[in-house]
Amino acid sequence: MALTTDLSGKTAIITGSNSGIGLGVARELARAGADVILNSYTDRDEDHALAEEIAAEHGVTARYIQADLSKGDQARALVEQAGICDILINNAGIQHVAPIEEFPVEKWDAIIAIMLSSAFHTTAMALPMMRKAGWGRVINIASAHGLTASPYKSAYVSAKHGVVGMTKVVALETAKEPITANAICPGYVLTPLVESQIPDTAKKYGMTEEEAKQKVILERQPSKEFATTEQLGGTVAFLCTDAAAQITGTTISVDGGWTAL
Repeated sequence: MALTTDLSGKTAIITGSNSGIGLGVARELARAGADVILNSYTDRDEDHALAEEIAAEHGVTARYIQADLSKGDQARALVEQAGICDILINNAGIQHVAPIEEFPVEKWDAIIAIMLSSAFHTTAMALPMMRKAGWGRVINIASAHGLTASPYKSAYVSAKHGVVGMTKVVALETAKEPITANAICPGYVLTPLVESQIPDTAKKYGMTEEEAKQKVILERQPSKEFATTEQLGGTVAFLCTDAAAQITGTTISVDGGWTAL
């Protein structure tokens, strides 16, 4: 089977893709020739400019569609407005940290809605399009926290475990079709958000920024290196190749050995 990734003629929807992992995935899929739909909850000029930049750089069609994925009807409308979906990347997410007894109910509801329920809604809308096209890929960006846990992250861990479980269900429901469903489980990824947290972490613990990265942020990541958005994009692109046609219903960890512990 060919390892070369040529996604010309395919359209990918990537939720939560105006920055970080989602944007890295969008750029990699566009590099492989796919048309891409970017998404987030904002509707700024710079959001649409990102799509224009990707289109110009890679010679593909790129659009930005605003949708608040905390609302199921908007998650479904995102796919409907795109009109086509060969590759669905459920990536959107938020975080909140607190002990369970202090965890705000509204934060729990928002995290579950954006990270788990939205993936249900987008997948339900995309699968008929994939079946009509005779090919499809559902790739859910889960987390090392979809396979293990940390204290104070009840909603995030629950949502990511749920995403892994739903991925398996979708894989079984499409097992006899040319459609696969898989979850990628990153550890800590060097995104602009994580980068911005390093100076504050260093200050909090009285460390240099390098010490804060190694001893605090990457404490549970044995490689002591961040994964990159390019590596995540490359993993997604691999799952779209013919070589990955029998990889379905599983998780792929990109976590520097975190879940090997």
